[in-house]
Amino acid sequence: MAGRRDMGSWLDGPGGSRTPVDAGTEHPGARFGRPAQGAGSVASFGRRVVGLLVDWLLCVLIAQGLLSSVGRPDLMALVVLVTEHVLLVGTLGMTIGHRVAGIRVETLDGRPPGPARALVRALLLVLVVPPLFTDRDNRGLHDRAAGTLVVRAG
Repeated sequence: MAGRRDMGSWLDGPGGSRTPVDAGTEHPGARFGRPAQGAGSVASFGRRVVGLLVDWLLCVLIAQGLLSSVGRPDLMALVVLVTEHVLLVGTLGMTIGHRVAGIRVETLDGRPPGPARALVRALLLVLVVPPLFTDRDNRGLHDRAAGTLVVRAG
């Protein structure tokens, strides 16, 4: 029977916390000097999805409750999502959903991305497809374009 350590978390995504991407390769984020586990390690796909779902739900509620008279609630939810990302990711490095999922967005050298990088990242994020194509460091096209990395918060 496998011990508790071998189980990982459902937020860790495929492969759990058992680390290596493929046998004989480095862990995600190693080339950026990131640890394999814990604070500062590359966030799993599962954590990222949880963060995005929480953010999306909040943005839909805000759009329906406060902005339904301004325009279509579905489009207004996208506007709220982009605004949230530019303001919160650009300054704090995390949205409300990121906070719930225990992750944050950083530049490759560990700083908050700033509004310009957050805007590029958010605009590509709402296109849906860029986040689905990730590299060996779990960076989606939107993260590569913005020069960012999503890591586990401490």
